[in-house]
Amino acid sequence: MLLDIFMLDTLITSKTRVKLLLKFFLNSNSSSYLRALADEFDESSNSIRIELNRFEEAGLLTSGSQANKKIYKANKSHPLFRDIHNILIKYVGLDHIIEKIIKKVGDVREVYLLGDFAKGLNSDIIELMIVSEDLNTVNFLNLVDKAEKLIDRKITCMINNQQEAGLYLSKLKSSEFLLLWQNEG
Repeated sequence: MLLDIFMLDTLITSKTRVKLLLKFFLNSNSSSYLRALADEFDESSNSIRIELNRFEEAGLLTSGSQANKKIYKANKSHPLFRDIHNILIKYVGLDHIIEKIIKKVGDVREVYLLGDFAKGLNSDIIELMIVSEDLNTVNFLNLVDKAEKLIDRKITCMINNQQEAGLYLSKLKSSEFLLLWQNEG
């Protein structure tokens, strides 16, 4: 099972707090306001307000006004931002995907996280876009199958070349995708 020795739900017993961490710290481009979060999480606005206030007082979230709404987002300059982000990457299992799949299948240029996780919502499905000009599909699918068992989540993948990926991403908001990995070579 994923992160047997470090289960986020065990360390942080507030489900609302875990949802807020995923929402704001997995994809730092995410922003939202109280009522939208209450609808999204299907929870009372009071319980969410309490957690938002705690995060804001700790400096983990920043806020600003937009059309009479208080908009929250992750404070990227907080000293713990990168650490929290990395813990969430491990919690979701994305570190295993990169290590067990991406680095072993050949010519992968970039990997993007899409779907619910990119929006900061927990899900049983991890949606990825693989940018590659030449991918060994059979090997790739075998590795995806193994990774799914390891992280106990379904992985769906879209494989695009650089041009197709650029066109697809240009139609999305920055909070709807997250660059997970890029080939530095």
